Amino acid sequence: MCGFGGELRLDGRAADVDAVARMVPCLVDRGPDSGGHWSKGPLALAHRRLQIIDLSEAGAQPMVDEELGLVLVFNGIIYNYKQLREELRSAGYRFFSTSDTEVVLKAYHRWGPRCVEKFLGMFAFVISEWETGRVVLGRDRLGIKPLYLSEVPGRLRFASTLPALVAAGDLDTSVDSVALHHYLTFHSVVPAPRTILNGVRKLPPATVRVIEPDGTTDEILYWKPEFSRLHDYSDDEWRDRTLAALRLAVERRMVADVPVGVLLSGGLDSSFVVALLAESGQTGLQTFSIGFEDAGGESGNEFVYSDLIAERFATDHHQIRIETRNMVPAVDAAIGAMSEPMVSHDCVAFYLLSEQVAKHVKVVQSGQGADEVFAGYDWYPPLADVPRRDALDAYRSVFFDRPHAALNDLLQPEWRLPTDVSKAFVQAHFAAPGAAETVDAALRIDSQIMLVDDPVKRVDNMTMAWGLEARVPFLDHELVELAAACPPRLKLAAGGKGILKAAARGVVPDEVIDRTKGYFPVPAIRHLSGPLLEQVADALTSEAARQRNIFDSGQVSALLDKPNDTRTTLGSNALWQLGLLELWLQKRGVG
Repeated sequence: MCGFGGELRLDGRAADVDAVARMVPCLVDRGPDSGGHWSKGPLALAHRRLQIIDLSEAGAQPMVDEELGLVLVFNGIIYNYKQLREELRSAGYRFFSTSDTEVVLKAYHRWGPRCVEKFLGMFAFVISEWETGRVVLGRDRLGIKPLYLSEVPGRLRFASTLPALVAAGDLDTSVDSVALHHYLTFHSVVPAPRTILNGVRKLPPATVRVIEPDGTTDEILYWKPEFSRLHDYSDDEWRDRTLAALRLAVERRMVADVPVGVLLSGGLDSSFVVALLAESGQTGLQTFSIGFEDAGGESGNEFVYSDLIAERFATDHHQIRIETRNMVPAVDAAIGAMSEPMVSHDCVAFYLLSEQVAKHVKVVQSGQGADEVFAGYDWYPPLADVPRRDALDAYRSVFFDRPHAALNDLLQPEWRLPTDVSKAFVQAHFAAPGAAETVDAALRIDSQIMLVDDPVKRVDNMTMAWGLEARVPFLDHELVELAAACPPRLKLAAGGKGILKAAARGVVPDEVIDRTKGYFPVPAIRHLSGPLLEQVADALTSEAARQRNIFDSGQVSALLDKPNDTRTTLGSNALWQLGLLELWLQKRGVG
């Protein structure tokens, strides 16, 4: 797990190594163990390394293979790298390291850009062929690892974080009005390729981009799960296959040359991961839970459930308690760790949790993604009986933060869009072939779009801020494929995630399976008051905000008068959504 950046010139000039060097300080947190750089003609690369596989210098990056004429920077992990290495060795390849990075390099030489179809893992990479001048960028199927891009005529820059591209300079940092519409409609999600800044884009998930020396490009979408009934399994077979697929996904994510822990919230998903690891014979497993002070009548922890799991499976458990007085500096630091503004209050929870976890381990497994894959959220059941022709309006009613007209009322006239671009975005996805049932259509867009640019990005940003690698077994692409093909009625059963609950029965304690669904509670953000409210108010009424002039001043004043009264459709604090964006823009000095 690492961070990288670089520049590719397409105008005959040498790459700007100084600009690439300016990226590096923004990447150190992702790769605190070591760093390297490489440049040759039009290409310059920088890398920061978090040592997880092959802890020796042989695994250092940028990785150069003189014999093959290739250079690579890579972020992520290929879980089946040992099997691929043996396959490549049988084909005559010789290895100088035991790293998965070298396997990626040689797999590319063997199979070309389609090598990604061989990989089981999470990854982003840039690879260059010296002889042809071709450069190839790739990203994993579920977009777990980020890859940001900045393009102007004759030049492409790329990095693992958006702030690294800002630091390199010569970038259009104005706010993208379409991305702003998405941010305020999808509770901070800005789907690829856009970001909130006009000058930065991101490579979409499951995509390989091939760039020829003359600047021509070709993008390959190499994976897409089928939301259709591919199998005629009985209910019991679906249960058994789900359990087997998750068991394999969890086992794969134990591949490491360092210990692997688990982020244990006390919910079904992370508890299931712990139970399966214990079942496989793991002992001394380190688990970590976080809790906050109560606020607004809302509990700030779920320790009763995480403690139950830790005791049942004899883990080495760490219970982390955060006082409200520590929230304001943590919010500021968490915003600094965001590559893009993310409104979810549990960003701060993951940031603080990761800070403590990184003192004990370098790698953890997390239960992230199960709700989007197995229909765990409460907006899915209302869609169950909605005819497919009415799917778009039904989805908007349960998911969109606010209607288009209300959004325009919130914005100053120059930021208002004449058409509902967010509605059009969802409409295009719902119109794609497949996903014959409305729930399938919702799960398809949530797992391929919303999941990538909200919970997945959130976990990556907050854990990597502390040099901690988070692995997500529920986003194993084979498990996702299985879940996509599973009938919606089985996923919606038992109040949501029915098939997962059935698979967990007898493995996870019933008290956890049958509990009311919880969320990562951070009451101090859901119920703004005191210093945190003052920070939000200061940001929204600052000179920088007035100069930017995004939000209607009357609307902002009304929200500040009653900071906890207005909620989005999914219950987020509307004032926090606006304040977070302004805080992020000010933190970056952009917009």
